[in-house]
Amino acid sequence: MTVLFADLKGSMELLADRDPEEARKILDPVLELMMDAVHRYEGTVNQVMGDGIMALFGAPLAHEDHAVRACYAALRMQESVAQYAEGVFRSHGVPIQIRIGLNSGEVVVRAIGSDLHMDYTAVGQTTHLAARMEQMATPGTILLAPATLQLAEGYVHVTARGPVVVKGLPAAVEIYALTGASAQRTRLHAAAARGLTRFVGRDTELEQIRRALALAHDGHGQLVALVGEPGVGKSRLVYEFTHSHRTQDWLILQAGSVSYGKATSYLPVIDLLKAYFKVHDRESHREICEKVTGKLLTLDRALEPILPALLALLDMPVEDAHWQALDPAERRQRTLDAVKHLLLRESQGQPILVVVEDLHWIDAETQALLDSVVESLPTARVLLLVNYRPEYQHGWGRKTYYSQLRLDALPPESAGELLTALLGDGPGLEPLKRLLVRRGNPFFIEESIRTLVETGTLAGERGTYRLTRPIQAIEVPATVQVILAARIDRLPADDKQLLQTASVIGKNVPLVLLHAVAETPEDMVQRGLSHLQAAEFLYETRLFPDPEYTFKHALTHEVTYGTLLQDRRKALHARIADAIARFYPDRLSENVERLAHHTVRGELWEKALKYGLQAGNKAMQRSAHREAAVALEGVIAAAKHLPETPDILARVIEIRLALRSALTPLGETRQALQHLREAEVLAERLGDQPWLGRIASLLAGNYFFEGDPASAIAAGLRALDIGGRLGDVAIEGVGGYQLGRTYFWLGELSRADGLLTRTAELLVGERERERFSTAAYLAVENLCQLAETLAERGEFHRGHDAARRANQIAREVNHPYSMAFASYGLGRLFLRWGRITDAILALEENRHPGRGGVTALYWLSSACLSLAYALAARRGDAMPLLMEPWAVKSLGGDAPRIGYLWAVPLLEGLVRTGSIDRAAMLAESTLAYARDHQMRGNEAWARYLLGEIASERQPSEFKSAENHYRDSVVLAEPRGMRPLVAHCHLGLGKLYWRTDKREQAREHLATATTMYRDMGMTYWLEKVEAEAK
Repeated sequence: MTVLFADLKGSMELLADRDPEEARKILDPVLELMMDAVHRYEGTVNQVMGDGIMALFGAPLAHEDHAVRACYAALRMQESVAQYAEGVFRSHGVPIQIRIGLNSGEVVVRAIGSDLHMDYTAVGQTTHLAARMEQMATPGTILLAPATLQLAEGYVHVTARGPVVVKGLPAAVEIYALTGASAQRTRLHAAAARGLTRFVGRDTELEQIRRALALAHDGHGQLVALVGEPGVGKSRLVYEFTHSHRTQDWLILQAGSVSYGKATSYLPVIDLLKAYFKVHDRESHREICEKVTGKLLTLDRALEPILPALLALLDMPVEDAHWQALDPAERRQRTLDAVKHLLLRESQGQPILVVVEDLHWIDAETQALLDSVVESLPTARVLLLVNYRPEYQHGWGRKTYYSQLRLDALPPESAGELLTALLGDGPGLEPLKRLLVRRGNPFFIEESIRTLVETGTLAGERGTYRLTRPIQAIEVPATVQVILAARIDRLPADDKQLLQTASVIGKNVPLVLLHAVAETPEDMVQRGLSHLQAAEFLYETRLFPDPEYTFKHALTHEVTYGTLLQDRRKALHARIADAIARFYPDRLSENVERLAHHTVRGELWEKALKYGLQAGNKAMQRSAHREAAVALEGVIAAAKHLPETPDILARVIEIRLALRSALTPLGETRQALQHLREAEVLAERLGDQPWLGRIASLLAGNYFFEGDPASAIAAGLRALDIGGRLGDVAIEGVGGYQLGRTYFWLGELSRADGLLTRTAELLVGERERERFSTAAYLAVENLCQLAETLAERGEFHRGHDAARRANQIAREVNHPYSMAFASYGLGRLFLRWGRITDAILALEENRHPGRGGVTALYWLSSACLSLAYALAARRGDAMPLLMEPWAVKSLGGDAPRIGYLWAVPLLEGLVRTGSIDRAAMLAESTLAYARDHQMRGNEAWARYLLGEIASERQPSEFKSAENHYRDSVVLAEPRGMRPLVAHCHLGLGKLYWRTDKREQAREHLATATTMYRDMGMTYWLEKVEAEAK
């Protein structure tokens, strides 16, 4: 806004020696002329101060051109007062002159008044500087601060007065004298309802999508990804293609995510299903179930088994007993399969174009579904068209049916074509075009031009604009966010408030919710929505059964939300949560994530605890670990605002253990450990031994993840003690497994064998089929760790029995993550044994989308698989795995804290593929970590592999290689690591043979041969025999 101060200079002298009544007759008309000038340009006179006034332009009524209006008002004041002064001077001989000061900027405007009268006051630095401008002005002049000139330049004539020091400001201020209005006066346009701007510059991309469409139509499914920065035109390209004649015979299913969508599992999938089944929010459960069932069975009665999963996704009650008996991970897998099968079956009858937008905001479960669908595309009549921002990552790049179309800023030719369509081709527009064409972002170009129109910089109509001020003076906003913020601030107060209210509801705004929280009569809401549609902030996306509006751009939504004060946001979130509960009482489970979101931000703590727990449990039921963690973190925050009763403390302990279960498989072990420590403090306050035992059993694993083996052992022993005293199998089982695993990584294989074997004997019968709060079934994890321990000792047959039993249990319980864990355990055993083909078959199972869905297990399996490929002489398959981001990050100081899990197979894979320099880097960091954390097994392997690396280099390093092999034997032999000892003898034999120490070479090769034969390591036995020849 712009603040204007004006006063009559020398009013005291005017009043001297005159009758007060006569003086007032001379003075009052001057004040009236000042106020008339303000009112003429729709300003507000908020203070009359005896001989002067203070006026506001742009508040309380917003004006885009507030600075220009203030300048015009000031000029009119001087003109009218000067005319009046001539008459006064002739009649009374009294000279009258006024001085005026202007400044523009942000101010805090406060309303002061009663039922009968309302005044406004503005405070802040902007007001202070405007007052100083007035005080520095000489009678008969108008001074402007730079901010006002910046907004009004081109509309007025000024004379620079140079820099002036202003008390209270750190630097001198350039001031200007306003001398007149320019010829560039135009009435500003209000944005009318317009159609889409001309679509330019994407012919190549349209043709590429068309070719993919043709392939998909013939049964060769395709995946096309549009990648680009915000505003570059990804959604517009999708719109143009889906509305073209090419897709007339296709079933088009569209969905997308929102910026907070990661906290809601399957959000885009649910929207897609609602569109497919034509489900509406106001329909009852019975109506929805009938629609879904009818359409599904009409399509194919063979699809009936997937009905429970689809109904569950739509938050419908599922009475199927078999579905209810499934555990969360099983339901997750069934859900992924159900949606995929529906799409594939539908595509048999007609080709399908599936559009999923804004993948950078999708949740992990939707990602898993897309991965699964992508795997089935090659033989389907499906075109999957997606778009996302550059920061999004996926694993589809090597698919032959995947095409990525990078949408960059429009090239100069296309941007120029768009600018000509929007602006026109007048010669005076060329400087502006040169400024905008460099940006090339269509959204930026459109919004920049709209801002220039709204501020009066551009006058005319689309296609025939003209500049109204010198191009050098135009300040084009640097970012779209700044443009949107400026546009929002210029909205009329009611429209701005309505837009802000809508932004709190979300990117999609159901009209019923907007009416419930807007605190505005319905007719005014409708009028405001019409204004916001005309201004292209919102557009109507649905009419039946209930209207729904959507923000034109996600960025518009985010910026609008950011303009609200915190107290206002909180109040609106609270009212929205209440409205959702009132309007959807029978469908709260479907809206529980939205309720959790709004109750947390509305600071309704008890309800936030309730809905947050429900949202977390809902995510865990679907094995959506990331979404569960987000929801449960919100519950923790809510619980901090509630009294610490024993019941609340117990619930917080449970929440923190659940968070540990969600975070640890994701590799976020530091956060998981922190939650366990805080849970332990609460359990000690309660004196609850069962809780302390459960926590200790989990701490044993998480302490070791964080490189604290002493604390890990202490926690494991404490868990065994508590579990034994309480007779609690869960505590003993988890504690025994975690402690056994810790001993394994410390290289104490005998102790690990004893604990893991004892735990396996404990987990028999029905206990094999209990989870005990572990990510996979505890029996499966324990048997796999036992198999790995035995493999390190060369007891392969006994280890094979354990790994096979783990796989049997995993298949019997049909638990995806347990099956993935078991496949890894079997693959790792085969890999150490040298049964490379069997190892590859087992480990490749875990490369399938959705298998386990846990990052750490994926990394571990991939590291082993890369080694298996290398040993099978499949370097072309090994190298892509070794170059994936998780593997690259394992090098150097940025390595994940749990990188020791896969460091050895990754390192050996690099060695076997000849990537010696990368291997050397990882070997040194692996050795240092192992040495620092007493991981003697990994230390022995790192020294052996350093020997392998040195032996591949110059002869000058052969002595170093010999030392590394011998150091490895010193560590491995007393720990019973027989396969590693055999490898070291093989390495020494090869090394001595190369250095012509034949006797020593034969001795070591003979030892390796005997050991390999005794352990049944045929693959490596053949290597020795080949070397001996």
